[in-house]
Amino acid sequence: MTSDNTTTTPPPTSATSNLRAVVAGSFGNVMENYDNLVYAYTAATLGKLFFPESDGLAGTLYTFAVFAVGFLMRPLGAITFGHVGDKFGRRIALVVSVLMMGAATTLIGLLPTYESIGVLAPLLLVVLRMVQGFSVAGEWAGSAAFLVEYAPERRRGFFGSFNQVSTAAGFLLASGVVALNSTIFTEQQVIEWAWRVPFLLSALTAVAALWLRYGLAETPAFAEEQARGETAKSPLREGLRTQFGGIARGFGFTMLWTVAYFFFLTYLPTWLTDVAGVDAGVARVSNLVGLVTLTLCIAAFGALSDRIGRKPLLIAAAAGFLVLSWPVMALIQNGGVFGVYAGQIAIGVILAMFSGPGPAALSELFPTKLRYSTMSIGYNFAVMAFGGTAPFVATGLVQLTGSGMATALLPIVSAAVTLAVVAGMRESAHRRLH
Repeated sequence: MTSDNTTTTPPPTSATSNLRAVVAGSFGNVMENYDNLVYAYTAATLGKLFFPESDGLAGTLYTFAVFAVGFLMRPLGAITFGHVGDKFGRRIALVVSVLMMGAATTLIGLLPTYESIGVLAPLLLVVLRMVQGFSVAGEWAGSAAFLVEYAPERRRGFFGSFNQVSTAAGFLLASGVVALNSTIFTEQQVIEWAWRVPFLLSALTAVAALWLRYGLAETPAFAEEQARGETAKSPLREGLRTQFGGIARGFGFTMLWTVAYFFFLTYLPTWLTDVAGVDAGVARVSNLVGLVTLTLCIAAFGALSDRIGRKPLLIAAAAGFLVLSWPVMALIQNGGVFGVYAGQIAIGVILAMFSGPGPAALSELFPTKLRYSTMSIGYNFAVMAFGGTAPFVATGLVQLTGSGMATALLPIVSAAVTLAVVAGMRESAHRRLH
């Protein structure tokens, strides 16, 4: 067994294998995030089909409650896939994860509605949403570890950033497909059958992701651990015993990250229309502009972190959310159409500044033989606690205070916690993986 101070120098990899690793690791992550978010973006329609006995708002709330159930499965998925990934290899865990997610999402698209089978319809929806939550828990950390471990020594920030490029692309793809679907088909057609199309498309993307991942070799860093016979026999037990401090830092590190994603990218369009009174078209298009900005900027910040270090960018991003969340929300609420677009672009840039170096920085906290398990636990517990609840907490703050601006407290508080965590972390950009 190796100590935490023993470094691992992965054997060199070819440009072709590096490119395929980036594509395989990223495309599966796009698919999993698409599958996870397409449910949220069709919530209003699903409410009418699976909870028809409730009024429109209640049906949508029930549908979002089912969405939140998936987050409750993340810790179990993190533990399960972390064990498989650290004991048997990253590739097999990522293959199983993408297969489960693709099957669950496709089956949602095939589900009979309440009108056909009654209460069994929402119950089956809950079960499939639980499978989605379980499988996506194994994807993020596995994809991040896979990309970082495949990266050349001085390019881990750049390679790891594609984990977040693909995450943002999954959000963007889900939003775009649902919007296109509602444009191509009439409202009546969507209710009758076309709501299924975005879910059924998952079958095609799942097959592509499986093909890319199935024939891919194990990461060089993990393969070296296997060759020396030094993989962990019980990754969860050993990880909790030796890496508890790192897991706690990973939890705090992820707090702002997950709040920013699910508050600004998922809840903000609803806030714009329901609280700020912004036209629905402006809210939807500005959100897409913010997502495009985020997606385009992430890799540049990841590459920059390989040169100047992870901490300067992470600290600047966390401080940015701490100081600018309130002014940006005020700009969005009171600055007219220009303010809405300017605010969304600002959010995209600041979030990209954190997301670029984020996967590498989090991966570098942990030793190779325990990386999948320990990173999964800290990350997924934070997502469960703050990701699925962010829209509900934000809505509650508006109701409690009577002010739409009160929602800015959510990213401000989370930024303060993450800033403190990042400030106490060691710079890891120019150190070897251990």
